[in-house]
Amino acid sequence: MARFAPGEAVHVQDRHPAGHLRTPAYCRGKRGVVERICGSFGQPESYGFGGDGKPFQPLYRVRFEQARIWPDYDGPATDTVEIEIFEHWLDPAG
Repeated sequence: MARFAPGEAVHVQDRHPAGHLRTPAYCRGKRGVVERICGSFGQPESYGFGGDGKPFQPLYRVRFEQARIWPDYDGPATDTVEIEIFEHWLDPAG
């Protein structure tokens, strides 16, 4: 069962563990909004080390304002970027 719903604000955890990661460094520590729930899938960190991917995790498409990702972004304020992020990397945004 998914912890977050479309339209809900989330915060990407700012972790930098060693190993195989599937969350881009440029979005860590940033706030976005869940655009959709993509389904549940095996954890890529587990697969990266020969594991079975369990427990499966919900995968979300999260929308970010580009200016929140890149502080020097000088494009239109309405520009966004969407990134698919697993639930174990997300917290509720306060």
